[in-house]
Amino acid sequence: MAGPGSRPPKLVLCVIDAMAPEMLERAVASGAAPVLATLMERGHYVPDCVAAFPSVTPVCAASIVTGLAQDQHRVPAMNWFHREENRYVEYGSSFRSAQRFGITRQLTDTVYNMNRAHLSQDTPTVFETLDDADVRTAGTTYLMYRGRYRHEPQRDTALTRVASTLMRHAVMGPRELFYADIFASRRTGCRSGLGMPGVRDRHSGCVSSYMVEHDLFDFLLLSLPDNDWYSHKRGPEAQLQSLAQADLQLARVCEAAGGVDEFLSEHAVIAMADHSQAPVTDTIALQDELADLGVLGPSRASGEEEPRIAVCPSQRAAMVYALHELERDAMRASVVTRALTIEGVEHVMWLARDAHERPSEGVISSRARGELRFSPDGVQGAAPEGEALCDPRGVRWNVEGPLQVIGGSLADGRLLTPEYPDVLARVWAALTCPTSGEVLLSAAPGYEFLDWGGQAHVGGGSHGSLHASDSLGALIACGVELPAEEPAQWAIRDIAPIVLAHFGLAPSGARALGPAT
Repeated sequence: MAGPGSRPPKLVLCVIDAMAPEMLERAVASGAAPVLATLMERGHYVPDCVAAFPSVTPVCAASIVTGLAQDQHRVPAMNWFHREENRYVEYGSSFRSAQRFGITRQLTDTVYNMNRAHLSQDTPTVFETLDDADVRTAGTTYLMYRGRYRHEPQRDTALTRVASTLMRHAVMGPRELFYADIFASRRTGCRSGLGMPGVRDRHSGCVSSYMVEHDLFDFLLLSLPDNDWYSHKRGPEAQLQSLAQADLQLARVCEAAGGVDEFLSEHAVIAMADHSQAPVTDTIALQDELADLGVLGPSRASGEEEPRIAVCPSQRAAMVYALHELERDAMRASVVTRALTIEGVEHVMWLARDAHERPSEGVISSRARGELRFSPDGVQGAAPEGEALCDPRGVRWNVEGPLQVIGGSLADGRLLTPEYPDVLARVWAALTCPTSGEVLLSAAPGYEFLDWGGQAHVGGGSHGSLHASDSLGALIACGVELPAEEPAQWAIRDIAPIVLAHFGLAPSGARALGPAT
């Protein structure tokens, strides 16, 4: 951050989707990622920045731009059940899944409703806070874009005119917004093929270099999502190739300023992953496993029995909703009992409530390791009577049950869970999110839940679980001031406060650097 009265350097927040620390380090060592190597050399590198849970892109993107977990931002998963509207929300698990729910509905939820309706209005994004402070904001195609400036759909080509028959409404975004070819705040000559995988990074690099050349931003969110797509198809090991391609786009952006040295003389950079990926070798058909409990399908068939649960797979995580309030507790118990017998389900989680329906304790159960009950120290309600433990982020938890459930151990008075990082805070935020299901599931390594289109990434990679393999991403901070007391466990929700502090703005309330709760 600049000193009093001086203008801070422009800041680029570059989100490289699913950037795995090991693969970043290998790409840098091989010489395939020279710009990222320079950022690591001149900045601060964190190899274990923990994602939200479920560690899927919509949840993580919301945490990155708000600095909050989903108990506050309200975006719970890739696929979830909207209780008030009595329907599934599907953000694009796969094309076949989108077909089953309806392409128009899926696009409307992803492009419009995610920001306008699903992301809580009580949790301002970094764009909104910076816009209010008259900081020039800009963003390339990213799931979370909500800001203070109105943008109309583009109709300047045959392709965008076709798209505008579905994408007809304006959105509120940053001052400069480039979202696929649907929204563009100005003509740049850059095209994305409506955001097709494999083209998205090049589009982001094109518009970002244009904005650097024409000095159009103070803060830019530069999204490079193709690494995630490539890793889904070919596995995490293939990230050597896709990270090299992401680095080429960073080089393109730097070249617009005259090269890396010139760029870094005027710009600070945060390059980060939203999550990582783990290899997938097998699948879980949760809809079939729970079928005899009465699963609601994407559309009600004539004569179908009254459904009792909604099943929501989100890659390596899943949620189950009880559809009838009067049988909620009984149905939750039935789902838990079944889920603990399903091959590939590693953890089953649910929330206990007190007599006044307030959250009292979370439960994490494992068929192999037992059951653990926990709550934040001082939470209102009937908390577990076990020992109060402190996690690496300084949050105290009341814990009762075997720590082996979460791979936990005690060292110097701290609860360490390296196999499932920041597990209690992440699970508590997921369980207490008002839009989450009654039962949450996390898959064992190697497993993925089949989506509603019957698709999974067998032979490739995926993410979503509590496990470190898909929860820990890389983080590089170059030219920004970090907290005086660095957290022992970094989390993606730490980034928004750093962005705001860079521009002399204090984060509000719970968005200050610290726990999820």
